[in-house]
Amino acid sequence: MKTMGPRSDAYHKLREAIVSGQYHPNERLVEASIAQRMGAGRTAVRAALVRLDQEGLVEIERNRGARVRLISDREALEIEEVRAALEGMLARRAAVRVTAEDLRALRQVISEMRERVGAGDSIGYSELNATFHQRIWTAADHPTASHLLGSLKSQGIRFQYQTALRPGRAQRSLREHEAIFGALKAHDEDGAETAMREHLAEVLDTLRWAIDSQHRAARWLPG
Repeated sequence: MKTMGPRSDAYHKLREAIVSGQYHPNERLVEASIAQRMGAGRTAVRAALVRLDQEGLVEIERNRGARVRLISDREALEIEEVRAALEGMLARRAAVRVTAEDLRALRQVISEMRERVGAGDSIGYSELNATFHQRIWTAADHPTASHLLGSLKSQGIRFQYQTALRPGRAQRSLREHEAIFGALKAHDEDGAETAMREHLAEVLDTLRWAIDSQHRAARWLPG
């Protein structure tokens, strides 16, 4: 059995480094230094940069190389607003189409999320959060909406880690996901859409908090 996890390759390593803030917005991404830092070949790093450019996390400029794409506060908030509309629709569809296998998988993710909350692992929780939502997209069986959401999540994912750091947010988020799961299990279309929209309204509020916190911190930095 292959034991090497998906985050061992250049793409996943670089993606995680960007979304966790190890590389900053507008920072140049030099292939040689990334290859050395990650123990990867230049060809693998170049392929990773192309893939991340397609996802919206990186910008590749002709004759100037690559840099981390800057996402404005306004764009981040707009991404979450659009995401709420699309995911509300998908939760409603999923409530009708969800299978026993989907429910088992979602229940397992909820269990693991509960463990991450107990361990205080906000990054691990965020990754499971993404898995939970993607499972709902699959159950909803709407490839166009899922594709659009995948793009939106990639562009806004850096903020996901910041919002997870809000005191008490993980505990509230877990309860929100449990409410979504409960509505899906009951095949309650209205309940699933409402629970998803309420959850993402909280995400949007927390994102505003994260942005305000960044601005306050920036004002206190020494000049």
